[in-house]
Amino acid sequence: MDFNLKWIVPLLIIGSVFMLVNASSDEVDYQHCEIAVNNWAASQLSQEVKEDKHALRDLLFFLHIPRTGGRTYFHCFLKKLYSSKLECPRSYDKLRFNPRKAHCRLLVTHDDYSMMTKLPQDKTSVVTILRNPVDRVFSTYEFSIEVAARFLVHPNLTSAIQMAGRLRKKNNVVSTLDIWPWKYLVPWMREDLFARRDARLSQNLNHVSKDSYNMEDFAMPLLQYINDPIALDIVHNGATFQVAGLTNNSNLAESHEVRTCVQKYHSLGDSVLDVAKRRLDNMLYVGLTEDHKGSATTFAHVVGAQVISQLVGSNFSMDHQANNITEQSYSHAASESQHGQHTSISVDESPSNIPNADGEFRKSEMTVGKLMGTYQSCIGNLRKSQSQRRITSLKKISPVNYTKEARHQVPESVIEQIISLNRLDMELYKYAQKLFARQHEQTVQKLLKLQERQNSILMNSFTAPPWENISLIMAVVLVIVAISIIVNARRRMSKVKI
Repeated sequence: MDFNLKWIVPLLIIGSVFMLVNASSDEVDYQHCEIAVNNWAASQLSQEVKEDKHALRDLLFFLHIPRTGGRTYFHCFLKKLYSSKLECPRSYDKLRFNPRKAHCRLLVTHDDYSMMTKLPQDKTSVVTILRNPVDRVFSTYEFSIEVAARFLVHPNLTSAIQMAGRLRKKNNVVSTLDIWPWKYLVPWMREDLFARRDARLSQNLNHVSKDSYNMEDFAMPLLQYINDPIALDIVHNGATFQVAGLTNNSNLAESHEVRTCVQKYHSLGDSVLDVAKRRLDNMLYVGLTEDHKGSATTFAHVVGAQVISQLVGSNFSMDHQANNITEQSYSHAASESQHGQHTSISVDESPSNIPNADGEFRKSEMTVGKLMGTYQSCIGNLRKSQSQRRITSLKKISPVNYTKEARHQVPESVIEQIISLNRLDMELYKYAQKLFARQHEQTVQKLLKLQERQNSILMNSFTAPPWENISLIMAVVLVIVAISIIVNARRRMSKVKI
């Protein structure tokens, strides 16, 4: 007994010392992180909000947060406004062109806000769209698997990788595997799908659950996905990190340290959230995926109207553009083929689906009214194409089928975990809702004032020739219709739930 006591006391002392050393080390590490995060945040917040933030500058930077509907805006709005020769040549993994070149007017990319360090900040306006974080996580999970499933036409993973590489090299195209964040998420899911298919075939597994998000014999369950280190680093709070400029694709040297510290010590996330909110304050436009119609209408009047005015004032001719722009412009949202490849003409924007927007502005003398009209016809074709592509991809892992109805089968405990893991994004989304409501109200007020001016002109125009009266009456009717659309959208906005 005395022998045991003789060793227990020293062991207790050693254990206590070890715990104290670890506690001290953790405290030092936390203090280091706190200083790093606070110093970074202070440097970013020192940038004042520009008074003319709602005035369009020379370059429009569309910061496309994945799975927010940005492709729709690119194809159905921006390509109707900007000819391809006004688009900046884009890169999906770091910037590889000179953005300060004259007449580069539109940049659309998944790159985060750190891109602004390479852009002429005083001549750049930023727009973005945010989505309910829970829905965005669902959509990211679904799209990762959808694209990865396209590779299952191959007999094994090695064959799929080799063929994808050959096609990319041969066709000189931009692949989904080159685009952040899919260059991380798709290979991860691709490897997982092949492993599950091999196990299913070799062990004759065929367990089918009623929950498409928990069919582990066919695809990674959602619960496993959201808790994986890759998702923790890239997916969760992804909108906040992208708007703040702190993704793992950032141009900032300090981004890795700051992001790692925030992920390790969650209390430090509030400083990053403050920076992200300030970024939104500085943007020309912030839209919401859930309020699709209201966001589209506001975009057309806030951004579209200024682009039209700017291009008319600039009087850019085809010859002038050709002489000044020499870089090749690649399509941003070119759709994936069976092997996940992007082609120069995508399924979404092929002539049979969506009219070519190149030069459309000059041909049609675009107005806000015409822009909204072409947008409505464009989104129908785009959604149909996207839906068909998803159906074709998911057939390869049938009976898995991701639908809004299928999401209702996901346990509430999983939903609550997604909310918890995306605390910063939930707060940023609430803030974006307030910003959008404010800008929406401003748009309504501007249209009301426009209506008043039109009414005043109309009252003084009865002495004018009949054809002039008809033109004025039609203009007033169009303004009233626009106001009606925005007011209805605003009512729907009040019903949006997080």
